[in-house]
Amino acid sequence: MLQIQNTIISLEVFEQFFVCDLSNCGGICCVHGVSGAPLEDDETIIIEQILPIVFPFLNKSAQKVIEKKGAWTIDFDNDKVTPLNNGQECVYAILEENICKCAFEMIYEEGLTDFIKPISCHLYPIRITKYKNFEAMNYHSWQVCEAARNLGKKSETALFHFLKEAIIRKYGETFFKEMKVFEKEYRAQVVT
Repeated sequence: MLQIQNTIISLEVFEQFFVCDLSNCGGICCVHGVSGAPLEDDETIIIEQILPIVFPFLNKSAQKVIEKKGAWTIDFDNDKVTPLNNGQECVYAILEENICKCAFEMIYEEGLTDFIKPISCHLYPIRITKYKNFEAMNYHSWQVCEAARNLGKKSETALFHFLKEAIIRKYGETFFKEMKVFEKEYRAQVVT
């Protein structure tokens, strides 16, 4: 494990290879799961503010869920999450050509908002667990991401390099640079 600032980082974040392969998985991580995407407190406010922009992009079933439950909800662990459509996919998931895409990301790419998507989605398969005095950054291994692990191995792309933009968004440029320094030292130790 490594500690940077108040975050404990699992070595798997450096050891695992990973590159999302949507053509193989179809974005299934937005469809399967026991709960919606975890949300930060400030994200619930942002989602409520941009709901009028994103709402027309959603299918009718998702719109009905939002009308009934709201733009976000509380799950069985008492966490703030995106609602699920029919108990399956995130209400903000849009199916296009057999690939699940994020409605937030779509409107971001069209320049309609500056909110990319929930940070938990942006960081996936890294999961952040918050404790009283620190956070833990762990790799979440899920069978549906096998194609991403294979593509990462093929391109020799470490998980944290693939997630550079999301890590910088969450923790800042200096944090990511410290991760790179650690990686270099860690890989040198592993080789010797």
